[in-house]
Amino acid sequence: MTKIFTAALLLALAPLVRAEDRATTKQAESLVHKAIEFLGKEGEEKAYATFSDPNGKFTYRDLYITVYDMKGKCLAHGANKGRIGKNLLEDKDADGKAFVKERIAIATKDGKGWQEYKFLNPANQKVETKVAYLERVGDVVVVCGAYKP
Repeated sequence: MTKIFTAALLLALAPLVRAEDRATTKQAESLVHKAIEFLGKEGEEKAYATFSDPNGKFTYRDLYITVYDMKGKCLAHGANKGRIGKNLLEDKDADGKAFVKERIAIATKDGKGWQEYKFLNPANQKVETKVAYLERVGDVVVVCGAYKP
């Protein structure tokens, strides 16, 4: 009986544990600021390689850095190296939103901002709503997003 109760309790608490493993939008914004500082100090080649390391210092919980040029070419991606070097301007999320095009537009118009879209969460392999912070630095856009609980 005790084993059944313990198992039921663990199942009930499992969503709470997963929610705690999620990073916040504040942490995403902070990681973008750290990435921009690193980019300025270390230069593009070293920074993009570091950002693209899924086990590196710019990957935290379910956060990772992506960098695009102003035409939508992916220059760094902390969760999927297969996206690097490709023009992703026309990529669409699960709802059909051209999210890369939208972030380039935000960066062009405002220099920085927030964006909401749906994307595959590498932590659980599910498509989830993501809130991303982005900032333009010269001719690139540095992005990091947190998945909504």
